[in-house]
Amino acid sequence: MDKYLGRTIKNDLINAYGVTVIPAMSILNTGHLELIQKQRIDIFDIIFVEQEQEQAPPYQQAVDSIVDTSRDLFESYRITGEIPLTDIKKEVVPAIQEISRNPDIFALFNAVRGKDDYTYQHNIGVGVLSTLMGRWLEMGEEELSLLSLAATLHDIGKLKIPDEILNKPGKLTEDEFSLVKKHTLFGYEMLKERMGGDSPVALAALQHHERNDGGGYPHGLKEEQIGFFSKIIAVADIFHAMSSKRPYHEPIPFHIIVDQMRRGSFGALDPHIVAVFLENIVKRTVGRGVVLTDGRVGEIVYLNPHNIETPLIRIGDEYIDLSKRTELNIREISI
Repeated sequence: MDKYLGRTIKNDLINAYGVTVIPAMSILNTGHLELIQKQRIDIFDIIFVEQEQEQAPPYQQAVDSIVDTSRDLFESYRITGEIPLTDIKKEVVPAIQEISRNPDIFALFNAVRGKDDYTYQHNIGVGVLSTLMGRWLEMGEEELSLLSLAATLHDIGKLKIPDEILNKPGKLTEDEFSLVKKHTLFGYEMLKERMGGDSPVALAALQHHERNDGGGYPHGLKEEQIGFFSKIIAVADIFHAMSSKRPYHEPIPFHIIVDQMRRGSFGALDPHIVAVFLENIVKRTVGRGVVLTDGRVGEIVYLNPHNIETPLIRIGDEYIDLSKRTELNIREISI
């Protein structure tokens, strides 16, 4: 069934009772596929839009294009030993800032989500998400450009880690994990030569795995010891990694990411930055289609002012208050 993910259906899908369960021109996600199975709809009876007609939207094309550019620029380091900083500033950063202006942030999240070429999609995804947060935090344009650059380069030290370790599908050995953690030190050394040791760009490469309670690495820094850019990039880094397909895990459902970020499951992140990020996401969900954890597809119609992460959902004529139906959660936000 997974081969049908992302395909566009041409006509309404109707169950045995004549009820439309998925409207025409929907792009199939995992929730849709489960619904098709539960409603006993034969997948072979579904008419799909011809794949050559399923052209990616302009923002997806823009993301794919800049991922390709980023890959080429980063890979040039392996040949020349020089970071192409000028080209990254000229080509990648403006593209990231333009992509991040897309008002449909859920379509944007889907576009930047890591799927196949994770390493380079991650650089662009974290760049876009960090730039979004910078705007929500009311940064000026000059500071925002620097943040976009820092976010794009935050993992540059991984160029010195063997690909077979970065892409290993199973659990890393203790020695392998120790080497991976050194990407923060490698990145800092690479960037300080070009930008200075106190540059927020170099410090972001060094500190994006530090945590407010001192439980991060490489130096166990706490709160005010961690740079502001580093704290923003840490949030973007986690959200993008958890919502992406990785060699060792499938994308984590939306509600689990939100809940775990709130509870500090990924370490003590800056609470103000997390709050700004999640609240700006959740308040844009009203009117969006959602897939619940039981596979049903509905629409968010109202946010609970006491807990905006448990909204009121409409499914046909039924209304479901997620603040009272604790066994249900939002698994996916439809694009």
